[in-house]
Amino acid sequence: MAAIYQAVYRRASSLFCRLHSTYVRKMRYLNELKEDDSLCRQAQTSGTFYLFHNLSPFLQKVGKKYLVPQLSAAELKRILEKFKETEQWIEKSVLISCSDEHVPHFALDLGALQKSVIESELKGSFTDLRKALFIVDGKDSPLLASAQSLLRWHDSHQYCSKTGQPTQKNVAGSKRVCHASGITYYPQMSPVVITLVSDRSRCLLARQPSFPQGMYTALSGFCDVGENVEETVRREVAEEVGLEVESLWYTASQHWPFPSSCLMIACHALVRAQQAEISMNSLELEEARWFGLEEIMEGLKREPRSSKQDNGSFLPWFPPQQAIAHQLICEWVKQQTS
Repeated sequence: MAAIYQAVYRRASSLFCRLHSTYVRKMRYLNELKEDDSLCRQAQTSGTFYLFHNLSPFLQKVGKKYLVPQLSAAELKRILEKFKETEQWIEKSVLISCSDEHVPHFALDLGALQKSVIESELKGSFTDLRKALFIVDGKDSPLLASAQSLLRWHDSHQYCSKTGQPTQKNVAGSKRVCHASGITYYPQMSPVVITLVSDRSRCLLARQPSFPQGMYTALSGFCDVGENVEETVRREVAEEVGLEVESLWYTASQHWPFPSSCLMIACHALVRAQQAEISMNSLELEEARWFGLEEIMEGLKREPRSSKQDNGSFLPWFPPQQAIAHQLICEWVKQQTS
C-alpha cells in the first residue's frame, strides 16, 4: 500500500511541477494575451517593442556587436510624439514573445514614418533582415524572423478573400477577422523541405543564380498539396538533379522568413553511388556538384569575403551557422569523421 501511495504522490508531484514550470506559465500567459484584447492592451503599457521600418529591423552597433534594442512603452511613446502619433501606432503592434518574468515583447513597423529621424533619435539603423539574421546574437535571430513574418502577414491580409471587405486584427495580432463574413484568418507557414543528398562518400550542394557569388547549399523546395515530406524530398531531388533517393531521414526544422513565412524541414537523403551522375535542371539551378569531405571542411572555414580569388572566380562557401543548411552539412561531416 505504501508503494502505491508513493507512486501516486510522485506522479502528482511531477504533474504539479510541469503545470507550474516557468515555461508552462509563460506559454499560458502568452495564450491569454492572444485571446483577451483588454489584457493585451494593458500589457502594451508595460511591454517592450522591437522596431521595424518597411520590414527591416532596427539595430544598434556597439563596438563590433550588433544589438537588437527593446524600447519600453514610454520610450516608444516619446519617439511617436515627435511625429504627433501615439496610441494609434501602438495599436498596430503585434505580440511576438514574452520573457520568463512575463514582460511581453511586441513588434511594430514604422514604415510610414521618416526613417532618418528615428535612426538619428535612437542612434542606430534599420537593416535588411537577411543581413540582420547573421550579425545579431543567435537568441535574437528567431525573434526577428518571427516578428517580420507576422508583420508581413498582416500587411498582406488586410482584406477578406471571400467578401473583399477589410479585416481587423485582434490586439495581439494573432488573427484577423472579417466581420462581414465572420471568417477568422490565422497566420500560416508554408512547409519547405531542405535536403542534403549524399552517396555516402560525397554530398551534393547546389546554387541558384540569385545566390551570393560562391555560395552553395542543400537542395530545397516547397511541399505540393497532398504530399508528405518523404514524397517531397524524392520529387525535389529527381526534379532538380535527376537522382533517385534510396533512403532518407528527418533531422530538424527551422522557421525561415524568406520568401515569406516558411517551415524548413531538414532531411538527409542517400542515393546509390553507382547512379550518382547529376542531371541538373538548369531552369532552377545554376550549378550542382558533388563535394568530398576535405572540400566541405575547407568551405566551412571560409568566409564570403575571403572566397574571391585573384582571377575573379570564387571558392565555395556555405550558409552561416544560423541557417539550417549549415547544420545539415555539419551533421554530414560528423558522420564521415566518426
